[in-house]
Parts: sequence; structure tokens; C-alpha cells
Amino acid sequence: MKKPELLIPAGNREKMQTAVLYGADAVYVGVAGLSLRASSAEMPLSDLAAAVIEAHAQGVKVYAAVNTFARNADLQKVREIIPELAAINVDALIVSDPGMIRLIRTLTPHIHIHLSTQANTTNAEAVRFWRDQGVRRIVLARELNLSEVGEIAAAVPEVELELFVHGAMCMAYSGRCYLSAYRNQRSANEGDCTQACRWEYLLYESTRPTDPMILEEDNRYTYLLSSKDLCLIDHLPEVLAAGVGSLKIEGRMKSTHYVAVVARTYRWAIDALMQHPENYRCNPQWMEELKKISYRGYTTGFAFVGEKINETSPEIKYIQTHELAGTVLQYDRAQKLILVGVRNHLTAGDEVELLLPDDTIRINTRLMFDISGKPLSEANNDNQVCLPLNQEAPIGAVLRQKVK
Repeated sequence: MKKPELLIPAGNREKMQTAVLYGADAVYVGVAGLSLRASSAEMPLSDLAAAVIEAHAQGVKVYAAVNTFARNADLQKVREIIPELAAINVDALIVSDPGMIRLIRTLTPHIHIHLSTQANTTNAEAVRFWRDQGVRRIVLARELNLSEVGEIAAAVPEVELELFVHGAMCMAYSGRCYLSAYRNQRSANEGDCTQACRWEYLLYESTRPTDPMILEEDNRYTYLLSSKDLCLIDHLPEVLAAGVGSLKIEGRMKSTHYVAVVARTYRWAIDALMQHPENYRCNPQWMEELKKISYRGYTTGFAFVGEKINETSPEIKYIQTHELAGTVLQYDRAQKLILVGVRNHLTAGDEVELLLPDDTIRINTRLMFDISGKPLSEANNDNQVCLPLNQEAPIGAVLRQKVK
């Protein structure tokens, strides 16, 4: 069994560093103005150039998302940015638009092209078509089940296949959604989705405006448009058996805590699978970890026929038990202290854990000091505090706390 690539989202440079620390084989980043995420999840070219150097030094690949559906007004920006991306040595470009592919092949014919899931690739002939256009890898449509994925892999083995295995799912076909544009004049296809599908809706018949139709058994409303989150950690052997070479995690808009937990957990799972492929079992601890990030309940999505993916319980919007407390800025070997950049309100005595790539350590927050050694009873966002730790912790390691 060939070891798959673990592909982690990196919404900014800090999240890229987090992904690398916790086990990513590759990361994907948004290029400012050309990716399908808002500016908060895009990286300026100067940051990206430095981040590529850092990632490559750790043996991690960087894929740049330029998967906007370009309009004529965008094309000059494309012509300017694509050669710059090639110059900083990104490992591939993620693209949706055929016109963008044509421009990339003209401007930078040597750079690898990965086709975004937004291109809705659902069959072997489509894969052959994109192969003939110079596409090296296909991010398959999320609507495919694993049997269909296996058929495509067998029919076109020369093309790399990438599949989402974890994260939020869009209610629209392969993410081609216009609901946000319709409701808020902010288009998901231009990187500005407001997640209008997550709102609460009722369905009314025009002659009975006070009598809503409940589509599921529920006494208030339905989340017909709002999906549970995808999670295939329990089914990695089936995913790899289908011929998938890259396991993609959704979440460029998600937190540093999310990136750390999901990257680390899937790293553990993949390594366990590679060591004992015949006896792979999803460790219950892994699922417990994945339930400590913000999520909406889990589903296997379309991977298996018959799975229900829409979330119909009005009690479940987002489930979250833990949140980011801070990140390690420095380790003092002599005093056995970590210097922490606080990212939330922290009170002495709070239950805090340090996430290392291969371990989780409880931190005694009752012994919290400022950098001058003065004891602290509390700290706030952007404060720096010292906490005891008997072993070295890497810079950028994440601390989490229970949600208050």
C-alpha cells in the first residue's frame, strides 16, 4: 500500500507553520485575490515566498490555490501573479477555470496544475480530458462514492487523485453555490461566502403563510441546507484502496487549533495504517480528539451509498469543547519554562493542555508568571506568560483550554 499524502489547509503563515509542525506532507494556501476564500484566508505573495522556503526546508510541499472563476477584469492580475508564483517555487497551482489553465500553460508551462473540486470531475472521460489539458492531479467531486472513485483510478492510473476526507461540506454541488451571492451579494465563487446555508429556514406554501412545512421530524425548523462535517478517519483503508493518493483536509478559514488537531490526528492514523495495514482500526482516542474542535456532527458524506448528510437537529449548530489558549513562543531550558503568546482569556487554574506532535501534556496554570517573574491570576489575548514544563516544546506548539 502506497503511503498517501496528508494535505492540510493553511489560511495564513502561522497556520502553515502549524500544519508543518503537526505532520502535514503538503499544505494548500490561498493566493490573495485569486482563491475561493475571503482575504482572511489568503496569503500575500511576500509571506507566501517566505513560507514556501520554510515548508520546503521541512520537506513539505506547497500548493497555491488560484481557483477563482475569473472574469475579464481578473485576467491581468492572473498574468502578473502566475509567473511570480512560479518564481517562488510553489509545487503546484490549484485551478478551476479552463481559461486560467490555458493562461498557466502559456505563462508557466513547467508548473504542475491540480484541478479543483469546483470543476465537478465525476467520471473517467472527464479525467482524461483534463489530463490532455496538462492537469497532473484531480481533486475529485465530493459527490462521488468510493466505488466510483476506484473505477476512475483504475481507468486513468496516470493521473493523481485527491479526495476530501475531513471538514465542512458545502450544500451545493461541488461547492458551486450562489446562495450567498443571492442573499448578501457576496459570491462564494469569488471567495466571499457568508455561509447562508447555515442559517435557520422554514418552508412555506404561498396560501398558508403561517403554517410552515417541516421537512424532517422536528418541532421548530430544519437545517435542510446545512450539512454535517465530513470525517473519514475510520475508513482510510477503503479510501486508499480506491486509488486516492492525497487525503485533503478542508478548512483554510478554520482556527490554528483546528489545524493542529486535525493534522496531528490524521498523521497518527495514516502512520498507524502504514505500519499495520491489515489490522487498522480507528483508535477511539482519535475520534475524541476530532470532537474537541468546532464541528457540526460527523458524517461519511457521499463515500458510501445511503449515508444521510444533512443536519436536521436545531440543537446542533456547532459543537465545541476546547479552544485555542495560546502558542509557544520560546522554551527556556535552564528554568524549564515555556513562554506562551496568549490567544484567549486565561485564568490561573484553568485546564490547559499542550499539544505536541506525538503527545498531549497537562499544564499547571496555577504557576503562571509574567516575563519578569511576577505571579499572574489571569491573562488576556496578546499577553505573554511563562508556564512550567519539564520537557522542551517546539516554537508554535498549540495550547488549548476547555471552552468556558
